[in-house]
Amino acid sequence: MKSAPLLSGTTEAKIRLTQAGRIWLFLDYDGTLADFADTPDHVQPDAEIIEILSKLKENPKYRVGIISGRRLSHIQRLVPVEGILLAGTYGIEIWTPDRKLIHRLEFSSIRPTLDAIKPNWERLIADQNIFYLEDKGWTLAIHARFAAESQAKQILTEARLIAEQNLKPESFRILGGHKFLEIGPKIADKGLTIDYLFEHFNWEGALPVFIGDDDKDEAAFRKISEHAGIGIVVSPQNRKSHAVLRLESPEKVRQWLNTIIL
Repeated sequence: MKSAPLLSGTTEAKIRLTQAGRIWLFLDYDGTLADFADTPDHVQPDAEIIEILSKLKENPKYRVGIISGRRLSHIQRLVPVEGILLAGTYGIEIWTPDRKLIHRLEFSSIRPTLDAIKPNWERLIADQNIFYLEDKGWTLAIHARFAAESQAKQILTEARLIAEQNLKPESFRILGGHKFLEIGPKIADKGLTIDYLFEHFNWEGALPVFIGDDDKDEAAFRKISEHAGIGIVVSPQNRKSHAVLRLESPEKVRQWLNTIIL
């Protein structure tokens, strides 16, 4: 494995990667394997990514899992590779390598709360096509990527207040981010998903590695570290992160994955 030329970070972590006999590889999708789409409902499979993941899956040194904030149905269309674990909506819904569907929560236990909030959010952004309301079934999100900073801040602040008035804090959480707001059950957390996968699908003796790009991935970086693994953040510059290694862009991620296959 030729990890050093593309990866920046601690020498110790690079050495562990190069010397690992087996690697359990967890990957985010948007912003990590692929550049962000214009809207979350843009689902266009990438032949290069499919080829890379297919090669990794065929190599006995690697086990691959995708853990994404996207709904599972999107990930299944983006990654039509048999034998790879796919975790959608931060890991609430999981498609196992042997084609079994796991829902880690009863849908009926959370949907009424989301249905109470959704029409209020719809009214809030009505006639403002620069905002996008995404209904993932298990969560609701408002994307304000194309809005001005001040406008995005105003709308998302109001949306947060609506959510706080309707959510039970012991069952739900609010996810923020740059020009982004999402509400969903507390179990919609990549760190908790890592724990779940170690409990139910552990690959004994393998080095766990998680690659992700944004604040939603920091919980996974923390958990990977607790499981004696390595976090790799995707970012064009150094930033504060629980990851110990860095790749500059999705393009560099794909290049690096190609090098480790060889």
